[in-house]
Amino acid sequence: MSLPPEKASELKQLIHQQLSKMDVHGRIREILAETIREELAPDQQQLSTEDLIKALRRRGIIDDVMKELNFVTDNVDQELPSSPKQPVCFTDRQSTLLKKTNIDPTRRYLYLQVLGGKAFLEHLQEPEPLPGQVCSTFTLCLHFRNQRFRSKPVPCACEPDFHDGFLLEVHRESLGDGTRMADSTTMLSISDPIHMVLIKTDIFGETTLVASYFLEWRSVLGSENGVTNLTVELMGVGTESKVAVGILNIKLEMYPALNQTLSQEVVNTQLALERQKTAEKERLFLVYAKQWWREYLQIRPSHSSRLVKIFAQDENGINRPVCSYVKPLRAGRLLDTPRQAARFVNVLGYERAPVIGGGGKQEQWCTLLAFLCRNKGDCEDHANLLCSLLLGYGLEAFVCVGTKAKGVPHAWVMTCGTDGTITFWESLTGHRYIHKSTNPDEPPVAEQPKPLYPYRTVGCVFNHQMFLGNCQPSDSVEVCVFDLNDESKWKPMSEEAIKSVCAPGATTSLPPFPPLCASTIDASVTSNEIEMQLRLLVSEHRKDLGLTTVWEDQLSYLLSPALASYEFERTTSISAGNEEFQDAIRRAVPDGHTFKGFPIHFVYRNARRAFATCLRSPFCEEIICCRGDQAKIYFDELSLSSFTHG
Repeated sequence: MSLPPEKASELKQLIHQQLSKMDVHGRIREILAETIREELAPDQQQLSTEDLIKALRRRGIIDDVMKELNFVTDNVDQELPSSPKQPVCFTDRQSTLLKKTNIDPTRRYLYLQVLGGKAFLEHLQEPEPLPGQVCSTFTLCLHFRNQRFRSKPVPCACEPDFHDGFLLEVHRESLGDGTRMADSTTMLSISDPIHMVLIKTDIFGETTLVASYFLEWRSVLGSENGVTNLTVELMGVGTESKVAVGILNIKLEMYPALNQTLSQEVVNTQLALERQKTAEKERLFLVYAKQWWREYLQIRPSHSSRLVKIFAQDENGINRPVCSYVKPLRAGRLLDTPRQAARFVNVLGYERAPVIGGGGKQEQWCTLLAFLCRNKGDCEDHANLLCSLLLGYGLEAFVCVGTKAKGVPHAWVMTCGTDGTITFWESLTGHRYIHKSTNPDEPPVAEQPKPLYPYRTVGCVFNHQMFLGNCQPSDSVEVCVFDLNDESKWKPMSEEAIKSVCAPGATTSLPPFPPLCASTIDASVTSNEIEMQLRLLVSEHRKDLGLTTVWEDQLSYLLSPALASYEFERTTSISAGNEEFQDAIRRAVPDGHTFKGFPIHFVYRNARRAFATCLRSPFCEEIICCRGDQAKIYFDELSLSSFTHG
C-alpha cells in the first residue's frame, strides 16, 4: 500500500524518534565492533550485511525494536471506518498521540473519555496478539446531537485497551440558543442520550454488532467540579440482549467548567419525571393500539393473519412503534437524487438477524446508527433507511410490510405521486416498479397488467406520521388499491397518537437520526488492490488446473467504460455509452478470436469471497478455465472477461 509523501515522512520521523529513544544506533555500533573483533578472520577486510543482521538477530536487537515500535492512528475520527484492512496491534500502552481539535470558548462541551474495558468474557481465552499480527478488533462508535465519532480499533481481549477521548458539543441551535453558552439548567432539559455502538471486525473484515447502549450523561451536571466516572455494563443484542458482554469505564467532564453545579437531587428528580412521563405516554399508546387492533379485527376476522406490524423490537429487545424507525433524513451533498439514495441503500450488506437454533426468522429492527456502523442489516433496516431518505427529498414515502414469494415476510418502500402513480422501491436491489392494480371484477378475456414486482401480499404501510392497515377484501398486492385516503380500504391510526410517541422531541422516540458521513475509502486505490488480489487468485486457480495465465492490461482498461455504464444504469435506469464500448472491443479483439465477458456486482470488498461466488457461475467458470493457443484473461474491478483463439 502506498502512502502520501507527507505521511511517509511523518512515519519515518516517528520511527527515527523511537530508534533514538532506544539508542539503537549506539547498540548497533557496539555489536559491529564486537563482531569485527571476534568473528572476522585477519585476512577478511569487510563485514557483509547478512553477517551484521545475523549478529543483531542473535543478540535480540531486532526483536526489541519490533516490540517497541508502535503503529498508531488518530484516536478520534468523525467518519465511520469502512476499509477492509485490519490494523496492526497496538503494543505501546503509553502512547498519547491525540487528534487536535479547535474549541470555541463560547460553546459548552462534554468531554467523554473511555478508559478501558473489562469482563469481555467471550475473549477470555484470546491469546495476546503478536506485534504486526492481523487480529479481530473492537471499534466504538458514538452519536450525540448530530455529531458522530469512532474510536481507533483495539484488539479483541477480555480487557480491551480502549483509551479514547471524544469532545461532544452541547448546544441548542434548534431553539435559537446556538450563540449562547448553555448553563446547567439548560443542559438538564436536553434529553438526547449518547448512543454508543460497539462493533467487532474479524480478520476477514466481517463486522458484528456486539452492543448498543444509550448513555444518560446528565449525571455530570450534579457532580462536583463537573467531573464524574461511570461504569457502563454493555448488554448483548437480539436473543442475547439480557446477557452482559462487557464493561466500559467512562469519565465525563464539562468544558468550560460549570460555574454552578446542580444538586444531585435536582438531576435525579428531573430524570425520574422524564421516565414517568415516558412510561405514561407508552401506556396510553399501547391502550390505543389495542383498541385499534380490536376494531381492525371486527372489520373482517381473517385480518388476524395479515402482517400488520404496529411494534418492532430493536437490537436491545425493546418494543418500539414502527413509526419511530422512520424520519425524514437529508443526505446533504453526499447523495444528489432519490435514485442515488436507492443505490446507496442497495449496496449496504444484507444479513438476517442471527438465530440460535431453529424456529424461523429472528425479530430485530436495528437503530440507524447500529445499521450504518455494522454496514449491513435485514430488509426492514434497508427499507426504513430508504424511506427516511426519500422523505428527506420531499416524496410521500411509506414502508410496506407484507410477503413475497412463498409467503416469506418482507419490507419494501412505496412512493405516492401527485398524479396517483404508485411506485415500489426494492431497497435490497435498488429496482423500481410501477404498480398498476388488477381489477378482479373484469371478465377473464380482459387483458390485465402483469406485475413485475416480487411482492405477494401487503398488510400495512407506515411512515413517521401515519400508520394504515390494509382492510381490503384481499391483501394481494396485485389487486390492492393504494388510495390511502379511502378509509374503507385502509384503516388509519390517529396521527395525534403516533405523534405522541414518535414526533421529534417525544421522550419515547428513538434519538435523532445520525448524519451520513462521506466514505473514507480511496476508490482508486481500493479498486487496484482488489484487482491485484483477484488476478492472483485466478492465476493460482489456473495453475492448479495445469494452465498458464497471460494478462492483457490494455483490454482491462477498455472495460472501465462498461463498468461506469453499468453503475450509471443502476443509479438512473438509463443506459449510456454502450456503443463506444462495443466499438473499442471490436477493434481490440483480433480476428478469429471470441470475446466473453462476465459483469457481476458485489456489496463487499473481500476478493476471495468474490472469486468463490464467481466460480459458482458456470459461465464465469468457463471464462476462468478457458483453454486455447492464445487465451488471455483481463480484469477491471468486478468485470471478468477473456478472449480465446479459435
